[in-house]
Amino acid sequence: MFLVERGQNGLTARELSQLLGAPRTSVADLLRVLQERGFVAPTAEGYGWRLDFRVAQLGNAYLHEFSVREVGRTAMRELSRRTGFTTQMAVLDHGDIVYIERQDASRSRIEPHVVTDIGSRLPAYCTSLGKAMLAFLPDDEIDRLYGPSGQLAPRTKNTITTLARLKSELAAIRRRGYAVDQQETTEGVVCVGSPILGPDGRPEAAISLAGLSAGMLAAAIDTLGRTVARTASQVSSARGGARTTPKRARAKLRRRKLALTRRRRVRGAA
Repeated sequence: MFLVERGQNGLTARELSQLLGAPRTSVADLLRVLQERGFVAPTAEGYGWRLDFRVAQLGNAYLHEFSVREVGRTAMRELSRRTGFTTQMAVLDHGDIVYIERQDASRSRIEPHVVTDIGSRLPAYCTSLGKAMLAFLPDDEIDRLYGPSGQLAPRTKNTITTLARLKSELAAIRRRGYAVDQQETTEGVVCVGSPILGPDGRPEAAISLAGLSAGMLAAAIDTLGRTVARTASQVSSARGGARTTPKRARAKLRRRKLALTRRRRVRGAA
């Protein structure tokens, strides 16, 4: 994990020894075995160690087996095509989200693309993906994740910084079916996300649309939110999970069904 954080810059055996609190001879033995298996390799300068190809193979094997990613990829690609925005998928790992998939919008769109590396992590409480998943966890689980202080570290001036305000936001997300990141993670970027729920109603993952905040009005955000919620619900249903379609959309669908039933009754009576 220390090598993951350092990337291509790597760490020397001495630095690893200090970080791990282990003898340099033990660390050297571990590095030798990992190098033989293809998990680590010397840095370009030859003074340190970095990750090697076998780690990528492990990651790809995990992503291939993570079926929600496989099921959701086609729906994400269509969502990006229809909306012109980047679509992302993440899973919840304790109090963070980890990105596992991204589908970029058409290159013909003038708006710059929002790029998030697959495998990168962010705090869940300030992202639409994270808040969408947190909203479908029990309150006591939220309390355990964020501790007794109830204080959340800000990333921008818009970040939610108290547990009480976060819980209020999560209640609103449950009602409407989608979460919004109003420049809470990155200045100038708005994201709208919705959870993919399993059969037990717990979040397995979430998908989001991401774009620049300039010119994105509240009505447009609401439209995008309902759109991404429908897509997330479709993926959930395909996997046998619960649906998270916003209440307004479900009510509209019920009205349509009721009107159709009435018309059929009238024709039958005639």
